[in-house]
This record gives sequence, C-alpha cells and structure tokens, in this order.
Amino acid sequence: MLRAIIIDFDGILVDSEPLIFKLTQQMAAREGWTVTGDDYYVNYLALDDRGVVEHLYQSHGRPVDSKRRDELIAWKFRAYQEIIRDGLPPMAGAVAFVQQVAARFQLAIASGSLRSEIEHLLGKLGLREKFAALATADDCAQSKPDPEVFLKALARLQVLPVFRSSPLTAAECLAIEDAPLGVVAAHAAGMKCLALAHSRPMEELRHADWVHREFVDVDFEEIVASFR
Repeated sequence: MLRAIIIDFDGILVDSEPLIFKLTQQMAAREGWTVTGDDYYVNYLALDDRGVVEHLYQSHGRPVDSKRRDELIAWKFRAYQEIIRDGLPPMAGAVAFVQQVAARFQLAIASGSLRSEIEHLLGKLGLREKFAALATADDCAQSKPDPEVFLKALARLQVLPVFRSSPLTAAECLAIEDAPLGVVAAHAAGMKCLALAHSRPMEELRHADWVHREFVDVDFEEIVASFR
C-alpha cells in the first residue's frame, strides 16, 4: 500500500537545474576547470554542493583542499541566493501534482539542496505546508547515489502521528526523481521510483519503476494500484 511520497526537488518541482549547471561551470572556472553539459548531467546531477566540488577535485587529479572546497561552496551559495530571491518557475504540472497527492498521502522532500533554499522556493510556490518532512544536504554526509537522504526523509516521516500505530516502511513509499543516480539511491533505500525525464533522456532512466516525460503523462492511479 502506498502511504507516502518522497520527492526530489531540483528538476522535479522547480526549474533550477540549468541555473545550477551554469553556477557549477562558474565555480569550476574559479579553479581553471571546465565542466561541459554532458559531464554535468551525467556525473554531477544528483550531487550536493560538497559532492560537486569534491568530484571536481578528483576528476582533475587533485587532492581535496577542504578550506578551498568550503570557500567554493560558500561562493555558490551566495550566487544562488541572489538568483532565487524572487523564486523560480515550477516544472510543468508540479504544483498541481503536489496539491493533488498531498490530499491523500504524506509528502517529504529528499534533496541535495540546502534546507534554506528549498524552504524559500517552496514558499514562493505556496507549497511549503504540503510537505511534512524535509531531508536536505544539511542533514547528510553522503550525496546520492548513496540512499542516506531518502532514509533520512523516511525516518522523519515515521515519527509523524499518523504512522505511530502502524509504522511506515520504505516499501510503502514512492520516490520521484529526475537523475539516474537518484533512481539508484531510491532503490537502495528500498523504495519504488517514478522518474521524470525533465533533465535526462528517458532511456537513461529505464532502471526506474516508471518513466515519463513530465507530470501530465503520469497515470498516478496505476502507480497507486501497484502498491496494493
């Protein structure tokens, strides 16, 4: 039985991935490095900021400089805060989908973005109160494809009063992702996964349980029925 939905944030609810890609390019350029579109969307899409910077170091054959890593992360944070001050546009169908499913299921976010960014952007969309729990980069030591962020989201849902008499399990959760490594993380957490091809071609998401181009294409009742 489906009892909760755990949703990635960037590229699923808000149209932020192109902006984050450009900032990643600019951040890399501060060290004299180049990140192509193919490189970003294959190797960086599911990572949090710390994971992005550490991967940049590793891919350029340099040991991680923790002081400089933190400086680059802080630079990206400040730049992104300025860009999102007035909010970002939602992905097509995202607001309607959240409003629809929030009436039936408990919702959580599992994202590599920072809590402050997510809360700000959800507030701009009028969706913050729809999510009972957030698991973010602030909470996790590991980026996706590690399942940590999904397991943190699950743990925060499990303490809700609605689940006290009948504990929520990973098998009763649907994850929604746009990144191939995000799908891997959801499966590693023991969850079924709906992938939306907002950021990557459908063929790269075939390991998900369901793959669609966007929210409007999803037969949600079919997904709900598969949990029974």
